[in-house]
Amino acid sequence: MSTQVAARRSTAAGSNKLDPADQPVHGWYRFVLSYPPHLVREYLQRFGVEPGQQVLDPFCGTGTTLVECKRLAIEAVGVEANPVAHFVAEVKVDWTPEPERLLAHARAVAEGASEELAHQGIEDIPLLRQPGCEDGVLRGLPAEAAKLLLTDSISPLPLHKTLVLLDALERLRDDRFYRHERLALAAALPSAIGNLEFGPEVGVGARKPDAPVIEAWLSRVCAMARDLGKVRDRAGVPCTVHLADAREAGALLRPNSIDAVITSPPYPNEKDYTRITRLEGVLLGFLRDRADLRAQKRQLVRSNTRGIYKGDSDDALVEDHPEIQRIANLIEARRVELGKTSGFERLYPRVVKQYFGGMARHLADLRPALRPGAHLAYVVGDQASYLRVMIRTGQLLANIAESLGYELVSIDLFRTRLATATREQLREEAVVLRWPGG
Repeated sequence: MSTQVAARRSTAAGSNKLDPADQPVHGWYRFVLSYPPHLVREYLQRFGVEPGQQVLDPFCGTGTTLVECKRLAIEAVGVEANPVAHFVAEVKVDWTPEPERLLAHARAVAEGASEELAHQGIEDIPLLRQPGCEDGVLRGLPAEAAKLLLTDSISPLPLHKTLVLLDALERLRDDRFYRHERLALAAALPSAIGNLEFGPEVGVGARKPDAPVIEAWLSRVCAMARDLGKVRDRAGVPCTVHLADAREAGALLRPNSIDAVITSPPYPNEKDYTRITRLEGVLLGFLRDRADLRAQKRQLVRSNTRGIYKGDSDDALVEDHPEIQRIANLIEARRVELGKTSGFERLYPRVVKQYFGGMARHLADLRPALRPGAHLAYVVGDQASYLRVMIRTGQLLANIAESLGYELVSIDLFRTRLATATREQLREEAVVLRWPGG
């Protein structure tokens, strides 16, 4: 198997940072795990993609590839199974609202919400808060929805203010602006309004007893309005975002319609990717209870033990792959040696097989939609989170792709990061493939 690796090397410190020039639209909402827009531009240029061609991102997240394509007048299509991320991506490629009218409507909503809070003796800016609203009369979430959140994800008073703002958005709803206004709230919720912080994992930071909600939301709407004024000339560039399972993306796409793929699927590790957007999902109504959460997880490539289900069968697609089976067996042997007996630890070998089986299913399903000569870039990372057994994700994905008829062009180093457990440098790479057709 060819493993030509690009000489360009970068560290995690700067390669994922959003440049000021890329802030418009991209900055409306970003995953902490997003790759930077300049990486998309590099591969669009390398693949020779031009207006009139079509790019696919089958794990589109919050839309970095899609937004960058639209900025360059290139038609794009995305697939995303997380309903919050799908919503974000879909709104980020909708550049039709008139900036001045969006801002005027948002100010009317802000005024309505502020008046409602004032009747309750609450000011949005904490320093101006008036006494008179006791914790006992604050609004909260339904019990089943609240159970989905990390404890103290959002403090009671900011939660109350958020629910009042959401009511004002519904009461004064204007469908020309409604989705963009909700996206602005989604962007403000985790850290500006809520108590979440993002490192290797999402967690709860300092508990804020109060925080500006209307102000934080309105400032993001203002930024959106400024950006829309800069990009409205590209509003007509086609971009479609499907809420669907990437392992079944082929059914959504026309045969021989895709000229290039630029994407970053999940990696096999213990990150529950649904936790990153859990607060937004609950507050915006995408998640109401555990049944909703299970339905969402079933649409995802199996990449962690919290997403494994009894009937999962993607592992059958890699049962003859010797290296994947070797890694799974090594993880199981190490688990037994270390005396690890929890239910999650027993699932580690199964996650590895389900993950790579799911990626094999995705790559196989995608083939009819690709034009002969189409190029693909998959950004993936090494992992050692399963009892410190090294998983060279890029190498294995490349090998699976070759077995399905793809040609391996290169494995390009994107950045390195330090493994917490082993202190080893783990590689994040772009696996570059070519579909020859046939």
